[in-house]
Amino acid sequence: MKRNFLRWGTFTVGIMVMSMGIAFMIQADLGAAPWDVFHIGLMINLGLTVGSWSIIVGTVIIGTSALLDRRLPQLGSVLNMVFVGVFIDLFLFIISTPDHLALQFAMLMIGVLIMGIGIGVYIAPNCGAGPRDMLMLSIANKTGMPVGRVRLFMEITVLLCGWMLGGPVFIGTIIFSLTIGPVVGYTLPYCKRLFNDWLERGGRHENFDKRAVRTYHHDRIS
Repeated sequence: MKRNFLRWGTFTVGIMVMSMGIAFMIQADLGAAPWDVFHIGLMINLGLTVGSWSIIVGTVIIGTSALLDRRLPQLGSVLNMVFVGVFIDLFLFIISTPDHLALQFAMLMIGVLIMGIGIGVYIAPNCGAGPRDMLMLSIANKTGMPVGRVRLFMEITVLLCGWMLGGPVFIGTIIFSLTIGPVVGYTLPYCKRLFNDWLERGGRHENFDKRAVRTYHHDRIS
């Protein structure tokens, strides 16, 4: 029970942090990530909110992936879709665009960093892939194409669609595309190690009374 609470609690915190990073990027007003360019383009043309379109698009993606894989999506994937949309709208309501360009650029870079940390935190407990990752893996499995090529094709496609819809493509879009990979490449392994160590400590504490007492056990203090 405690382990499940830790897993899903960590997952939710990671989603919230990632969504905060997305909102920072959008409100920096220097260009958004490809999928957010698409969501904002849909908002401009059809109304609703960015978070609402994130949920709607995510629903379509999860449905498509489920049809391709012929299996129901994981609970984490569904919660990811819902929580991200809700948190994005919440943070967009709270956060405003700075008046000065230097502050906008700082907000953009902070947003990318926060997003990378959030991705690492929410993936670490292994509660389920996000909708876009599900679709990427489904297409790769069906076509035999490398995962990286499929993801690149998806990102370019939604970016072009979002740009044609009037979504914000600018320097921030380029910065995000060049930096998010290295940031996640650093944060994900670190978050996984931290989370696994946390679980192991929790497990040892939970099972302390069930273990035999070892008279030779000691802390590593010299």
